[in-house]
Amino acid sequence: MNWRDFLYFSKEERRALIVLLLLIFTGSVWLVINDTIRAKEVVAEVQPHYIVHPENAPVPIPIDTTSPPASAPSPPLSVKKKYVPDRKLQSKSYTRTEKFPEGYIVELNTADTITLKKVPGIGSSFAGRIVKFRTLLGGFYTVEQLREVYGMDEERYFSLQKWFHVDTSFIAKIPVNHLSVEALAKHPYISYKQARVLQRLARRKGGLDGWDNLRLLDEFTEVDRERLYAYLSFQ
Repeated sequence: MNWRDFLYFSKEERRALIVLLLLIFTGSVWLVINDTIRAKEVVAEVQPHYIVHPENAPVPIPIDTTSPPASAPSPPLSVKKKYVPDRKLQSKSYTRTEKFPEGYIVELNTADTITLKKVPGIGSSFAGRIVKFRTLLGGFYTVEQLREVYGMDEERYFSLQKWFHVDTSFIAKIPVNHLSVEALAKHPYISYKQARVLQRLARRKGGLDGWDNLRLLDEFTEVDRERLYAYLSFQ
């Protein structure tokens, strides 16, 4: 048998071979086009959409530079009224908030409760807790501080962290040389004892000028200094 016999095709076989090659070519082209379209869709999906509202940033504590509170008498403590829930508000029906799709990233220091409620996994009460804690802090310096919000567990934190980023330029710093003990102690990271030590040292030195002053204080651990680094102002 001649080897050429293996390469001989009848008319019907040649037609079938041509059709098969055309199908293979068409399928390859379709796969390339489809992969290109999918790649473009993926790129479009991962493009982040940042949401920032500077008007909602924490407001710095006002100070009186003409009469430093460090030497002034402490203001009387205000009596907090007991919160009584309004039954009318409790019975009111609320419309469901539309949630952000994947790809949205919210700036944590400027988001109001309306924006926070659009993040999947955050409702009205939790949005209020985040804003309240942010106000007490003066702003977040890292998304991980969400772990400290009341009611936050690990599962919820890991599901929420991807939706946020932090701009530290919005942090309202604490003017330690111009605040009373009570005002300093309102910060979540400063105890009343630490606030008294800060004020006493500020009086003795005529004002604190930097972090070296705190390194000499036993009341402030290394962890305390790391947590407060983003918040204290010595001006």
